[in-house]
Amino acid sequence: MSKSNRNKKAESIRNSLNAFQSKIGISFNNEQLLVQAFTHSSYVNEHRKRPYEDNERLEFLGDAVLELTISQYLYKKFPTMSEGELTKLRASIVCEPALVNFANELDFGSVVLLGKGEELTGGRTRPALLADAFEAFIGALYLDQGLDTVVAFLDKVVYPKVDSGAFSHVMDFKSQLQEFVQRDGAGSLEYKIISEEGPAHHRLFVSQVILEEEILGTGSGHSKKEAEQHAAQMALAKLKQ
Repeated sequence: MSKSNRNKKAESIRNSLNAFQSKIGISFNNEQLLVQAFTHSSYVNEHRKRPYEDNERLEFLGDAVLELTISQYLYKKFPTMSEGELTKLRASIVCEPALVNFANELDFGSVVLLGKGEELTGGRTRPALLADAFEAFIGALYLDQGLDTVVAFLDKVVYPKVDSGAFSHVMDFKSQLQEFVQRDGAGSLEYKIISEEGPAHHRLFVSQVILEEEILGTGSGHSKKEAEQHAAQMALAKLKQ
């Protein structure tokens, strides 16, 4: 590659990463860390004469930072959840499919630096590659700006999904509510399906959870179990206020 073409390539990378930083509202102090976070090993292999480092070490660090920050968030968010339930929930948030969703929402695929072979075989949409890039980005952000900035980033990208119930399939809100009520000796819980709507193949159930004739929460879902879980989730939120 000629010097002119190398300069054009470098400028293109800078422009792409500048646009990415503007989109996420974060400016790196050391932009080389950001470049490294998005540099796949296939790119390094094709640019041995240039001082590129791949993102594998940052991925290692980012994995640990994610475990810590998400563990802390879940510990504070769900005070009645057991250690086993917390572990299961954390695993669902840091698993590859979840990390890929986070990466896709921020269009990580468009800024990853890939070798030609990886590019031609669909590397920009490869789940493992995108999940690794997300972890590497977290590692780079931690090194560049510290834990508080990482938490602020996750507060925009990850935590709202936990709050909205995106991972509720691994959360047993009914057990948490039962434990909460028993701790206060407040009485016994009752769940009632108050309506069913829609065709048989796509039924929507609405459930209420009642404590001593007081409706604590109402939730909906495409199964009775899901509706009851959402009702319990709403009840927990109300009781913890």
